[in-house]
Amino acid sequence: MQLLTTEQVAERLGVKPATVYAYVSRGLLPSRRNAAGKGSLFAKADVDALIAGRRRVTPNIRTGITLIRDGGLYYRGHDATELARTRTYEAVAGLIWTGEPDPAPFPVHPALRELAERVGAPLPGSARLTDRLRVTVAAVAAADPLRFDTTPAAVLATGRTLIATMVAALPRRSRAADPSGPASLAALLWPRLTEQPMSEHGLRALDAALILLADHDIAASTLAARVAASTRAHPYAVISAGLAALDGPLHGAASEHVHPLLAAAVAGADPIEVISERLRAGGGIPGFGHPLYPSGDPRARTLFELLGDHPAGEAARRLAGVVRTRSGILPNIDLALAALTLRFDMPADAGEAVFAVARTAGWLAHALEEYANRPARFRPTGQYSGRDPAAQ
Repeated sequence: MQLLTTEQVAERLGVKPATVYAYVSRGLLPSRRNAAGKGSLFAKADVDALIAGRRRVTPNIRTGITLIRDGGLYYRGHDATELARTRTYEAVAGLIWTGEPDPAPFPVHPALRELAERVGAPLPGSARLTDRLRVTVAAVAAADPLRFDTTPAAVLATGRTLIATMVAALPRRSRAADPSGPASLAALLWPRLTEQPMSEHGLRALDAALILLADHDIAASTLAARVAASTRAHPYAVISAGLAALDGPLHGAASEHVHPLLAAAVAGADPIEVISERLRAGGGIPGFGHPLYPSGDPRARTLFELLGDHPAGEAARRLAGVVRTRSGILPNIDLALAALTLRFDMPADAGEAVFAVARTAGWLAHALEEYANRPARFRPTGQYSGRDPAAQ
């Protein structure tokens, strides 16, 4: 087996060494320890497979929603980090849906909320928050006889009501009542994630997280959503497709894997020991590196700034310092999400739920683009590697 060093892999891929480690961190490239000393080794076959995957022919997806360029993230030409500081999730959802930052509220439909709560009630206590979101989407879809209406106005109305219902049907962790009258989505979500009293600082951070995660170009879950929309599946099915792809530990569930590492650091564990234990267990270090942001994830920087001084943020900075010194990899949004959940005493899977709720707006934006495109255009041809019928 031919093995390559990190520097050799970086040269073959045309990227920086830090990006190679980002591929490892996100499970895209297996690595092994270098028995001769510091550093990692990579099987040439694995590197070649990664290159082949990057070159694989896929349908040309033209999108006017999100741009990732020069280390920045933009929604419809607007800097997403600035939007996170100055706008609400509702306004940003309107922006990525229509091009205008429409702050129209997301109404909770009482009958649909009651239906979702009844359907979700038998789920075991071990059910994750995203399990409940998936059940809610399926239940509300079954109750909508006009769900196959894919006109833009219908999709937007469905999206606003469904996102609010997805949140409202989650079990409450706080005894505080929901705000009377129209409430922001962040205010509706807050008591379902934490028992801490609602605060302006906390709501701002949660709203910013929702905005920063609203879309991210053609990520795996977005591609799944677009494939569903290309078959003219209704908006609920599009969201279900996105939720299915999001469930992987290398996508939306990644922050849950960061949570115990960061919790140990908050409790006073030595960051080097925390990372060492993770490396000993095998695999990369979750919460670090992103192939699209070799100079650092701007979403993570923004959310850390909004979280302010707190032991969770300090622990994250200590972990980041160790990882950056050793391999040059910088934090990504998953580490910041884990810090958010610890900062406000949320459960370990809260980051995944925030991700899922936020990205629903993005999936619907991509569905709107796909509904306006040629139908059923995603039909790649497999490269058959099984038994040759002629040999029988």
